[in-house]
Amino acid sequence: MKKFMLAVGLLSLAGGAFAAGKPCEELKSEIAAKLDAKGVSGYSLEIVDKGAAADGKVVGTCEGGDKEIVYKRG
Repeated sequence: MKKFMLAVGLLSLAGGAFAAGKPCEELKSEIAAKLDAKGVSGYSLEIVDKGAAADGKVVGTCEGGDKEIVYKRG
């Protein structure tokens, strides 16, 4: 029974870590790598607070949904 409770405790901690989302810099790097692999150039990726993307396209969310990664051409 103790092993079962330990396993449940560890799984609940792991679940909380997944719910937190990826760190923004890590996700930004992954998105940039995908864009570069497709031959996209002349773009910028910016990390902003959620809802602050005025002149770009949101291409990802991070930090548990608190921040967004915005793609801009030019």
